[in-house]
Amino acid sequence: MAGAEKKVKGAGRELAGKTKKAAGKATDDHSLEAEGAAESAAGKAEQAAGDLERGARRAAEDVRR
Repeated sequence: MAGAEKKVKGAGRELAGKTKKAAGKATDDHSLEAEGAAESAAGKAEQAAGDLERGARRAAEDVRR
């Protein structure tokens, strides 16, 4: 999966997690809140991996030039 795709997928996952977390808070469902927090963190990590991948590709392209 390309770096840009990971960033977009990660952003969607982060948003879904934030939504779950807010719903858990609103309904006093601690399990849903925790699940949302974990999903949000995973989305942030996926975005960071996408940034890293894009940076590595750009660095490799610069070396080839």
